[in-house]
Amino acid sequence: MVLEFTKMNGAGNDFILVDNRSLAAKVTPAQVAALCDRHRGIGADGMILLVPCASRKADWAWQFYNSDGSTGEMCGNGARCFARFVQAKTGAAGNLTFETEAGIITASFQGELVTVNLTQPRDLRVGDQVTLSTGPATVHFVNTGVPHAVLYVSDADKALVTELGPEIRRHPHFGPRGANVNFVQVLTPGCIRVRTFERGVEGETLACGTGVTASALVSSRVHGFASPVKVQVQGGDQLEVSFLEVNGEFKDVRLSGPADFVFQGSVKLP
Repeated sequence: MVLEFTKMNGAGNDFILVDNRSLAAKVTPAQVAALCDRHRGIGADGMILLVPCASRKADWAWQFYNSDGSTGEMCGNGARCFARFVQAKTGAAGNLTFETEAGIITASFQGELVTVNLTQPRDLRVGDQVTLSTGPATVHFVNTGVPHAVLYVSDADKALVTELGPEIRRHPHFGPRGANVNFVQVLTPGCIRVRTFERGVEGETLACGTGVTASALVSSRVHGFASPVKVQVQGGDQLEVSFLEVNGEFKDVRLSGPADFVFQGSVKLP
């Protein structure tokens, strides 16, 4: 089968997008991994298929795969790319909604920027003490659609992302499924820099939307940052996280940033 696809990126976090409203395309985890391979395939951090919303709770739905072929509940940068892809393919005007494994996402458009709401954050834990190979460390945690560990560092350039990322990602403290790992440097009040080791990619990505969001929310709680929080990512872009805090809980969490088309093409499924 020949697959028509669009390559997009959100702040450097890149994806293969496929219009599968007909449900004609059937992809396996092995095929997804092959297509996402940067040497022998198209190359991407993940693959997203546009499908009808079976539950009828939203306008559309997605099937989201990490680059290793595993499924993912949610992806903030992918959500922005998907929203612009849906807009281009369907001619949708104004806000649109789509269903993910994490819940219903609403997207809005402001020129070149896309804003998506994220599902209700849960399981916020501040100040967990975790023993690492480098010694004891304070690691915070919140689930922003997918689980995220947040570790503060003095200099993001010198963060041990490659060394500690896999260790924390698989640490028993975050079992059984593990967590994405965010290394966060406070730049100025209300502004942070984030580097993320992503579960499912099993490496550092240029940006992670749910990780950016998790880091912003933890920074609000730990450092008292008010909404919105500006976040610089490894790819050089700046994202923005806005939120409300009501009775100690985060509400109406939104992520804003770019979603860019790269190229279109066709590929024979491996």
